[in-house]
Amino acid sequence: MTPAEWERHAATWLAWPHNVRDWPGKFGPIPWVYAEIVRRIAEGETVRLLVGELEAKARAVLDKAGVGLKDVEFLRIPTDRVWTRDSGPIFLQPAAIGRFRFNAWAKYSDFKKDSRIPERAAKAKGYRLVDVGGAVLEGGAIDLNGKGSILVTEECLLDPKVQVRNPGFGRADYEKLFEKTFGARNAIWLGKGIAGDDTHGHIDDLARFVDPRTIVICQERNPGDPNYRSLQENRERLESARLEDGSKPSWLPLPMPQPVIFDGQRLPASYANFYICNAAVLVPTFDDPNDAFAVGTLGEILERPAIGIHARDLVWGRGTLHCLSQQEPA
Repeated sequence: MTPAEWERHAATWLAWPHNVRDWPGKFGPIPWVYAEIVRRIAEGETVRLLVGELEAKARAVLDKAGVGLKDVEFLRIPTDRVWTRDSGPIFLQPAAIGRFRFNAWAKYSDFKKDSRIPERAAKAKGYRLVDVGGAVLEGGAIDLNGKGSILVTEECLLDPKVQVRNPGFGRADYEKLFEKTFGARNAIWLGKGIAGDDTHGHIDDLARFVDPRTIVICQERNPGDPNYRSLQENRERLESARLEDGSKPSWLPLPMPQPVIFDGQRLPASYANFYICNAAVLVPTFDDPNDAFAVGTLGEILERPAIGIHARDLVWGRGTLHCLSQQEPA
């Protein structure tokens, strides 16, 4: 059974930012945001940082930001982008990495380096690489409770026309994959993801397990917002959902920040993209009135310090904290 994110980690995997095309016109602050993320995670676990040929640059930024390097491991694994949740190693039990394929969300063409991260990670750290039948699956498309249930969306995995990851795959094919690889015999299918989501419906911008029986789900109060109806429908689905033992999950609302617009584009700003590490829960913030409530709520639920990380620049890359991190279970 693959552990839930809140269970003890051996490490967190991150990739050092370098692709300026992911943040056109806004790349300048991104390495400094990363420095703060590394600092916070390294307070409770090892950070395995994929740097390719950029170790000297990464060290210089971390040093200038006052980040201690005792618990930072630099791995010379090259990347195309930094969204390690999706391209990085997805850890299975016992002591294995799944050989999931990565095709850049069935949208981009530059992913040759990213597609090799799992095999290179397995070689670097001595993990077995487990064949999963050639399936494409991104870490941001799934959320696990560690007891046998998994959260996913139909928009991401079952749309037959847009960003199709596995042509010909249906609901039953995915559910068989989830049980075989993660021990998740029970899938909770929600509908659409949030507006502005470049991945076409990743669950980690929408709804997340925070304990084996409780799910936080984003809610929009403004009836005129594009997210309003789809988030209501997803909440209604949760009300009729069941966990692996047949019982109903509990659910709690998580507010949405006001729309974040840059260069005429709606960005996928969401508090659901938090990351649970050993020392804290890191929560993206957006200079929004709901920031404090989201940070406080998640800290209380997860019973660990909650730390807001400024993500208004970060989200211009179409992702924030959960998208860029991947946990390695203890």
